[in-house]
Amino acid sequence: MFPSYDVIVVGAGHAGCEAAAAAANMGSKVLLVTMNMQTIAQMSCNPAMGGIAKGQIVREIDALGGYSGIITDQSMIQFRMLNRSKGPAMWSPRTQNDRMLFAAKWREALEQTPNVDFYQDMVKGLLVKDGRCYGVVTGLGHEIKAKSVVLTNGTFLNGVMHIGDKQFGGGRVAEKAATGITEQLVSLGFESDRLKTGTPPRIDARSLDYSKMEEQPGDDVITGFSYLDVEKIKPEQQRSCHITYTSDKVHEMLKTGFDRSPMFQGRIQGVGPRYCPSIEDKINRFAERDRHQLFVEPEGWNTVEIYVNGFSTSLPEDVQYKALQLVPGFENVKMFRPGYAIEYDYFPPTQLQFSLETKHIQNLFFAGQINGTTGYEEAACQGLMAGINAHLKASGQAPFVLKRSEAYIGVLIDDLINKGTDEPYRMFTSRAEFRTLLRQDNADLRLTEQSFEMGLARQNRLDKVIVKKEGVEKIKAILKELPVDPEEINHLLAEKNTSPLPQRMRAYQILLRPTMDIFSMKNHVAKIGKALAEFGDETLEQAEIQIKYEVYIEKENDLVKRMSQMEDLLIPDGFDYTKLVSLSAEARQKFNKIRPRTLGQASRISGVNPSDVQILMVYMGR
Repeated sequence: MFPSYDVIVVGAGHAGCEAAAAAANMGSKVLLVTMNMQTIAQMSCNPAMGGIAKGQIVREIDALGGYSGIITDQSMIQFRMLNRSKGPAMWSPRTQNDRMLFAAKWREALEQTPNVDFYQDMVKGLLVKDGRCYGVVTGLGHEIKAKSVVLTNGTFLNGVMHIGDKQFGGGRVAEKAATGITEQLVSLGFESDRLKTGTPPRIDARSLDYSKMEEQPGDDVITGFSYLDVEKIKPEQQRSCHITYTSDKVHEMLKTGFDRSPMFQGRIQGVGPRYCPSIEDKINRFAERDRHQLFVEPEGWNTVEIYVNGFSTSLPEDVQYKALQLVPGFENVKMFRPGYAIEYDYFPPTQLQFSLETKHIQNLFFAGQINGTTGYEEAACQGLMAGINAHLKASGQAPFVLKRSEAYIGVLIDDLINKGTDEPYRMFTSRAEFRTLLRQDNADLRLTEQSFEMGLARQNRLDKVIVKKEGVEKIKAILKELPVDPEEINHLLAEKNTSPLPQRMRAYQILLRPTMDIFSMKNHVAKIGKALAEFGDETLEQAEIQIKYEVYIEKENDLVKRMSQMEDLLIPDGFDYTKLVSLSAEARQKFNKIRPRTLGQASRISGVNPSDVQILMVYMGR
């Protein structure tokens, strides 16, 4: 019934979809197995993409030839560029999306991708022999063979949902859990553990009084995520979100359910996300605060369903409802369904190689929440990398690995493998030591050429990058040579509250002033406007960033070069760390478990001290 495949992807969430698309677009014959064809690319929690650091990840996925950026742009109902008041390294795009349209566009994209087959069934086990995975076993008893297998099981591995004192199996509301895989992997030597996540209640927009809330409109300029020319909504078409707040009354009502809380009563064993806690966890941990912010977010163009961001909870349904009624604007609220918590199995990611192939079993890759991460964006980028490397493994090629200095994706994978995680891992800009280099605006310049060389990014992407790169250099050269007289620009300098020119000065030097920007100079100084007329806004902005932050970019590039020396010092396979008695006991244990490939990787392992790295470096020098 089934042919043999190059790559089988298990699970069709954000990780699975990107994995299947990447492997297929690189030439592999791919089978995507999902328990429900109607929930492909389901936004199980918030119908939004991007945000702080996450927006950078989506742009990197797009630059590499993934689909998330394109589909996000096609299904957005609102766009905002966060952190505009800060430097470009902190700018982070975010969209609110139409939940159903997002999933429909993903399925459409996959169905139009050559080499992708679909099958609806649960995968209950893997085909493994002599330390190699060669296929899967489905719930209906089918054995399907493949050269590589990617597991992207999300929250479905032995998933258990909690609402108050009610508890039932499932990987998502109204969907059954996946069983069998965890038990088999543990029997093969894998370590597993439990994590927890949650979601808020969904409510009826028709029952809300928006006059008691703060409106949060979208931006006047929509940049979007994809570097391709994807058709987007117009700014005036955007749907607004709204902001309201909890109060002491809300908190007191929530506390009445604490005696039935699965979290406080110990029925939930898994650790929840630190940076997205439940509302009961927030009022318990931050008892000094008399209110917490709630974001009232529409779920799409043609639905009245609302997502209450900030009100994630697993308290009893009646307590959730009574507490919501005390929120300003929610007095007459109608609830579609309550919030709930979900516990699920994951496999500590220190058991992976940088390609996301497992160390215990060859040809087997993990991506997404199975690795202990949280968030669509974190899952999608892992799926992309796992799909790429599953294809490369199936075709006998070397793995594709991104460094910490090349992408947020590289930071995420490096963190997972070297430090592991005992709580749901979320990406932040603070995790990236080279964030001045890893901006959302230059992901295409950083990554597209690499993707093109391995056969994922298409020629049209590379052509746009070349045009952009050449345009930026032309703009910089023009501004370095273009003289500007005082009478041509002093009126603009006065508007910008910066000192007038006493004499002629190059445009480049004027742009370096903190209050000046390239668009004002282009629009209000005729000579500059004429010289820059041929360039688009994206190229102009990129040139301005490179000019204004040149010193900082150079410093970070120098740091990358110094750090890369450690990355070039390879540790031999099978190195016996027990011989180094000078190492701390913890360092020996961590080195033997993680098996770092380079001294650079060894230095980033949690619990390893600089003195341990120096000991290792001295020994390697010998």
